[in-house]
Formats: sequence, structure tokens, C-alpha cells
Amino acid sequence: MIRFSGRFRSALVIGVQGIRARKTRTLLSMVSLFLGVLAVVVVQVGAETVRSARLADLELHVGKDGTRQTYLPGSADTIQISRDTLEGRTDAVAVSAVQAIIGEPGVSPVNPGGAPFDQPGGGPYPGPGAVDVYCDPRGFCQPVQEGGDAPAVSVPGQAIELSLTTLTGDIRQFRPFRSVSGQWLDFSSDPSLSPRIVINLEAAKGFTRHQVPAEMRVAGATANPTPRIIGVVDDGNSRPTAYTRADELQNWVPHTSNSGNYGPGLELMLAPTAGDLEQLLRIRLTAIGMPPGQLHFETVQARKEIAKELALIRWIFLGMAGLVLLIGVAGILNVGLATVGERVEEFALRRAVGTSRSLLAGIVLAETLLTGLLTAAVAIGVSALALTAVSALFGDREPFLQDLVFPWQAGVAGVIAGLVAGVLGGLVPAIRAARIPIATVMRA
Repeated sequence: MIRFSGRFRSALVIGVQGIRARKTRTLLSMVSLFLGVLAVVVVQVGAETVRSARLADLELHVGKDGTRQTYLPGSADTIQISRDTLEGRTDAVAVSAVQAIIGEPGVSPVNPGGAPFDQPGGGPYPGPGAVDVYCDPRGFCQPVQEGGDAPAVSVPGQAIELSLTTLTGDIRQFRPFRSVSGQWLDFSSDPSLSPRIVINLEAAKGFTRHQVPAEMRVAGATANPTPRIIGVVDDGNSRPTAYTRADELQNWVPHTSNSGNYGPGLELMLAPTAGDLEQLLRIRLTAIGMPPGQLHFETVQARKEIAKELALIRWIFLGMAGLVLLIGVAGILNVGLATVGERVEEFALRRAVGTSRSLLAGIVLAETLLTGLLTAAVAIGVSALALTAVSALFGDREPFLQDLVFPWQAGVAGVIAGLVAGVLGGLVPAIRAARIPIATVMRA
């Protein structure tokens, strides 16, 4: 072991001396290898960045892996039983959605149907038989009255329509919404008569563009409550959405009025450890006549599915980067063979004074390996600087480009690529150097 360590140290020292003595050749080798190593590093950086962005958005929409979820009909019985069962539990949340309009009463919203604000809204269109028909973005059409004082369609006004999502608990343990400003809903306090709502970025865009009165209309409400916007989150949703506590909305919308006409009804999300709660829900819902087969819990495994897709794409691009790396290996090979040809007398003289063949091969390999490592260091540095520049220039336009961090996987891939290129490019020259006979120095 000591003897091997000494040979390794000798090969490394002589290899460094050879690189210093032939700076031009070393630079040419690094240039030929740079693009190949850079391609490997860039592929890894891109793959890790896309993976992080896709998984983050995926968790916002679907939920974290391992979450148990089910969908129930939005009837008054299922909503009441589910919320009573989940009361006081921090490891589960019931989610339901209704449409709400915030703004002037008796007017049509600026975004009919809760459409994104950058999309055109509904309007009058000529229907069959030359009858004017008003169609909103949801596809609901009705004829426009030609005479009379009261039109069939409300006049446009300062009002915003959005999807109002009611929660029985903190949904961020399952869907990690990113806080933008303000605060999140506090479920530990008593319910307020003035519903507190947290809006997403699309809804915030509408409230920024339009000054609307603080009056909220919800189907089935006994009166129009006055909401309070306490925060803004990024939930990955392109449609205007607001989140509120279910018990605060129930002060204005009785259970019997929540018929589930909007959305899938009631969504239940449970932690993987809430097995007892899942069994209790099955028992209670079956007792009111729900068929057992209708209550089906599924485990979220979106991360595993998307990981397979991203892995396939990564291997395809790594294969293309490997072809570019082979071109760099060929450049190192050519330079190495030319260098060995020029150093025949030197290697023969070393053999004559007792240098072993393995040490000669080690000297050549040490030079190519050091060249590969230097190239990898330059490629990693350039990639890290480029990633920082991209994040600074385009981070305001694309959220996933904000605060990018150079992934350590890309650095490891660059070092491995440099070492592999050094071995492949220096193997043949090393073998040729080891086979130089001692008699060559006598002929010289």
C-alpha cells in the first residue's frame, strides 16, 4: 500500500510538471474537452431545475406524495358529517368550492365565470334565428331581451368572480402554497362574521386592476358578507381563486344551501398516519346510506410518475452530451499520442534508470486526468455563473427561475465526466508510453 501510494505521488508530481512544461498542449486539450463536459453539466443543471419546478407545481395541484384523498358528493349530509368528523384534527382537511362574486351588487363581473383576467370575457352573439344570445366563458347561453325595462343580462360593473375554496384546516401541509404577501388563514381562533380570505396571484391581479366594493355574493347565502383579504399566495392556479375557513362561510351559507353545484363536491385530504380517521369516515358515511364502493381513498404518487418521465428525458439528453464529450476525448487522445511521440527518449531514459512500466503509464494518465479535472472545474464555474445570470435576468418573468441554486448533482456529473474523459483519452497514450523499450535511449 505504501509502495503504491509512493508511485501515485510520483506520477502526480511528474504529471503536474509535464502540464506546466507544455501549457499550450494542455490548453488545446482543455478547449477540445470543454464543450463536452459543459454539455454534461448543463444537462444536469437543466434536469434538476425542471425537476424542482415540475415537482413544486405538481405538489401545488395534486398534493404531496403519500397524501390520502377522496372525493364525496357535495350534499348537505356528507359535508356535515365530514366536517364534524374532521373537527379538531390537524392531520386532515376537507375542501369544497363555490363560485363567489366580490364587488357591486346586481352587476355582471368583469371576468364572467371566474375566467383569467387576461382572457376575453363573454358577450352577446347572434343565435339561431337571428336572436341575440349572451354566452359566458362557461358555455351558458341565454337570449337577450330586445324590449322591456329589465334586460336578461346584468349590466357590466365593478365586480370580480372567483372560485371560493372553503377549508376546515391548513391545506398547506398537503399542498405547499408559496406565501407572497400578508398571512395565511388562522384556524386556531374563533370564526369571524367577516370572512377572512386569502387570494391567489390571479385574483390579486384582478383586485389590483379594478377597485371593487367589499361585498361578496355567494349562492344560497342569507346575506352578502363583507370579506377581508388578509394575504396572497401562489397556488399554481391560472384562474382567480380565494381560500377561506369553512366555519366562517357557514355563518352566511347554511349547510342545506351548499348543494355542491360547483366543482367536484367535497375533497378530503388525509395524512398517511390518519388511518383511524379514514376508518371512522367510512363508518359514518356508510351509516347514512352511502354505498361502500363510492368511498374510495387514493394515495397520491405523482412524484414517482413524474420522476420516470424526467429520468427518460434526462438520459436522452445525457446521451447527446456524451457524443459531444467523445469528441473532446478524441482531442485529448490525439494530443496525448503526439506528446508521447515527442517524449520517447525521455520515457526510454526513465526506463533505463529503473522506472517501472506502470509508473510511466501513471505519469501519462495523471496528466490527462488533471487536464480533465481542470476542464471540469472551468465548465462548472461557467455553468454556475450562467445560472446566476439567468436567474437575475429572467426571474421576474418566470417564477421557477427565481433564486436558482446550482445543483450539487451537476457538479458531481461534471467531475465524473472530466475523469472519464481523462481516462479514455489517456489510456492509449499511457499504454504506448509503457511499451517503449529501453533500447530506444541507446539509439537516440
